[in-house]
Amino acid sequence: MSAILALEAKMAKETLVPADDRSDTFTTEPATPAPEARVAKDTLTITDNRTGRTFDFKIEHGTVRALDFRQIKTHDDDFGLMLYDPGFGNTAHCKSAITFIDGEKGILRYRGYPIDQLAENCSFLETSYLIIYGELPTKEQLDQWVFDITHHTFVHENVKKFMDGFRYNAHPMGVFISTLAALSTFYPEAKQIGDASCRKHQVHRLIAKTPTIAAFAFRHMRGMPYVYPDNDLSYAGNFLNMLFRVTEPKYEPNPVLERALDVLFILHADHEQNCSAAAMRGIGSSHADPYCAMAGAAAALYGPLHGGANEKVLSMLREIGDVKAIPEYIKRVKNKEVRLMGFGHRVYKNYDPRARIIKKIADDVFEVTGRNPLLDVALELERIALEDDYFVSHKLYPNVDFYSGIIYQAMGFPVELFPVLFAIGRSPGWLAQWEEMLDDPDQRIARPRQIFLGVNERDFVPMEQRK
Repeated sequence: MSAILALEAKMAKETLVPADDRSDTFTTEPATPAPEARVAKDTLTITDNRTGRTFDFKIEHGTVRALDFRQIKTHDDDFGLMLYDPGFGNTAHCKSAITFIDGEKGILRYRGYPIDQLAENCSFLETSYLIIYGELPTKEQLDQWVFDITHHTFVHENVKKFMDGFRYNAHPMGVFISTLAALSTFYPEAKQIGDASCRKHQVHRLIAKTPTIAAFAFRHMRGMPYVYPDNDLSYAGNFLNMLFRVTEPKYEPNPVLERALDVLFILHADHEQNCSAAAMRGIGSSHADPYCAMAGAAAALYGPLHGGANEKVLSMLREIGDVKAIPEYIKRVKNKEVRLMGFGHRVYKNYDPRARIIKKIADDVFEVTGRNPLLDVALELERIALEDDYFVSHKLYPNVDFYSGIIYQAMGFPVELFPVLFAIGRSPGWLAQWEEMLDDPDQRIARPRQIFLGVNERDFVPMEQRK
């Protein structure tokens, strides 16, 4: 018995350290009794109460490497401790310098620039350059960038034939996703992801062609002939031209609506490691070409929990119908009978800074299109919610989706096109995330672990013996 106790005491003084930080093999060495003065400041000390062993992990950028926990084992055949985090609620899967969000303070910055300053002073293409290359462009750089994008707006004629194959009432987002993926067959050189100049060429193509594909999907849904790009127009103006031109020899977009759409694209350009950005990085980590990766990102955006929220806001406002019906609807929300759509956010625990900007745009848009009666419902709903202790205590503030759907509807976009509009704006963000992932030496193919809870092993049962 004394020999066993002595062995347990010896084990309690040992700690596991990796023999090679890229290996699953571990060796043991005695743990150093560590008074506080000898413990490195930027470390995390963990004691495994199952074995009594103590481990020191380095803290860097407020994080601990998950693989460090694999050192924590109860026996040699133990796989090691894993971290369980459904939905990645507290797991950083990359290092990024693109977008900064402080949800508690309601801050959103692209490459360090506050979103309100960019929305007020920049065009969407200028913002796209910033997001992808990290700095605002000079006049010469911006002119070249706009030229490069503008002269890639046309798609191959066979792309039109491909899109013609969809059913007449196909959802434009399904058409958009499929056509994005199909572009990889038109540009097979895009697989050369290690070639920086080749990657740059695909970035130009994707930002340029997404509005064309989106507009063609819209026209297909309406049974109208496709309208080719007009390279004399701005990015947003050309998109409006391809959507709404009928018989005009030259389409002239309304400057207010043109600018409103440009700002909406800016507000959606990137938003840190959301579902679709993570999909772009995950698919890209296998070294798939950017067309397939971006199709996967758009597919993630298609889900109603991500890119379809503004449609749900419109449905809610229609259900309320009148300002007088708001108090009763608020009661139903508090009783958890219905959800208050367009309020609250996974990240923001304050007023979404994008919502403030969109709210200002709404006034300009409605001066042109006429006031949408749903706006009165939205404004009163917002006022009541922001003064109600229940919503304030739950940190339920308006998000970007609360007003964007009303504006899109006023501009003549059907609700089916809302996620497509979102995808156009998000394109530079996806591409910046993809580029950053490829250039990060720490990144490997995405391969999450699982906690296996199934049957361990059993013998095959012949059909006649099964019950």
